[in-house]
Amino acid sequence: MDNEDYYRRSIYSAIRIGFIALLIIFSFMIIKPFIIPVLWGIIIAVAIYPLHQKLSKALGGKDSLSTTILTIFSLALLIVPSILFIDSTINGVQNIAELIESGENIIPPPSADVANWKIIGKPIFDIWSLASNNMAGLITKYASQLKSIVPSILSMVGGLGTTIILFIISILISAAMFSQDISGKKAATSIFNTLMGKNGERFVVLAISTIRSVVQGVLGVAVIQALLAGVGLWAIGMPLAGVWTLLVLFFAIMQLPTILILAPLMVYSFSIAGPTAAWIFTAWSIMVGLVDNVLKPMFLGRGVDVPMLAILLGAIGGMLIWGIIGLFLGAVVLALSYKVFVAIFVDDALEN
Repeated sequence: MDNEDYYRRSIYSAIRIGFIALLIIFSFMIIKPFIIPVLWGIIIAVAIYPLHQKLSKALGGKDSLSTTILTIFSLALLIVPSILFIDSTINGVQNIAELIESGENIIPPPSADVANWKIIGKPIFDIWSLASNNMAGLITKYASQLKSIVPSILSMVGGLGTTIILFIISILISAAMFSQDISGKKAATSIFNTLMGKNGERFVVLAISTIRSVVQGVLGVAVIQALLAGVGLWAIGMPLAGVWTLLVLFFAIMQLPTILILAPLMVYSFSIAGPTAAWIFTAWSIMVGLVDNVLKPMFLGRGVDVPMLAILLGAIGGMLIWGIIGLFLGAVVLALSYKVFVAIFVDDALEN
């Protein structure tokens, strides 16, 4: 009888565990499409919450008005440049297509000095000359390479629209989180207390500080570089300036040298502007490429009791694994791991 009772309870327990597991699986499947927007919403809310507090205080404690103003401003900051970029790109492509059809030269001929550059001079001079004299011939010559690139470009353009919609949703989610900041922090602290003991609140503060540090040190610096590059490209009259600016922003976020984008444009500037203007643009572009070396140490890791190298490696490694959102996830994970390592090994060793 005891055995039967034991088996019956085991079966009931298995059924209950299976039912709970099914609930968890189905719940995950339902919320899976919203995980990325919610994560971005948390990141945006954490990043701009200090500004929300200051604005609310300036408005006499009107949190809802502060939230509304910041939400509208954030949406405008996202939507307006996106519209301008798309419009600029479409107009630029249309103008190039019209020039190709009319047979006019789109690209000025290269200077004879280009051919004298070491190693790369001759190939660049040949391609540049062909592009200047016969753009249609250049397209025909490199048709196979262009065919492999075009799908990637179209995919990137389509992904841009999806990304804009995702960030609009994330901004709205972050606005909703402002009204739940206290309960949200309590919930996060409770989770960390359960996982890591009584120091849970310290880890919550560390996670928040790390997110803000990455926003300032990676995204903030990338935006500054892109804005500076855009000013130079607009001033020199560079064709498709919006596209190049977006590429500079992308490279800066990816922690790649922006000079890879700007160097060919420096060379091209000597064909569309006078020597003085081209040299000024070249100096400006070099400054844009180097400015992150000055700004990143100033912003990345500020206010976080974790070495800047750990945050930078976490951001880069996380991005390689999870994409752009990995900038934050990777930095937070590595910062938490560093503090846990110090608490377990270093602090314990000092106590002993």
